[in-house]
Amino acid sequence: MKQILKGVEPDAFSTWKDEDTMSHRPRWNRVPAEIRKFIHQALIQEQGFICCYCESMVMLENSHVEHFRPKENYQDRQLEYENLLCSCQRELAVGEPRHCGYKKGSWFDENLLISPLDANCEQKFLFTGGGEVFPRSEGERAAEATIQKLGLNLPKLQALRSAAIDALYDLPREEIIRLLEKTSEGRYPNYCSAISQVLLGR
Repeated sequence: MKQILKGVEPDAFSTWKDEDTMSHRPRWNRVPAEIRKFIHQALIQEQGFICCYCESMVMLENSHVEHFRPKENYQDRQLEYENLLCSCQRELAVGEPRHCGYKKGSWFDENLLISPLDANCEQKFLFTGGGEVFPRSEGERAAEATIQKLGLNLPKLQALRSAAIDALYDLPREEIIRLLEKTSEGRYPNYCSAISQVLLGR
């Protein structure tokens, strides 16, 4: 889980909220589709094109807008930009396991769900070369709960992380460091936290 630095919400979203005649009912389902697309694009960009939880690559076509604090239980926070993230998975294929935002669903615990907005979130998890993820500290209940509730140790994700690590394994350290930096388009490589930990010892 890589820390996300939130940007300023899209102007179109701010304008719509200012002009909303039903501002006393901050409901996500009333946001026009065109405005939602602006929001979705802004979230992808500020996250470096990776999922807020598992760091898979995200685009409009394969991701969804995620409410960190679920809209079912935090209705007054549905339109707060600080509460909006971009999570992988949009339309699930038959038999595809749910993970990240879709697996979390309406679950939320302030003390047990680690936020990708937390400056220390990257230090809460330990990755292996085989793609597994564990709490960095023994008995770290929040990391344990986050891994379980988001499905971050699913075999699918382990395999993807392992493949990303293996692809860079033989490169010089300086080259790996360069590849982990944001590109000119603002993209991070998939699973950059796992790569950084395993190959660079960070």
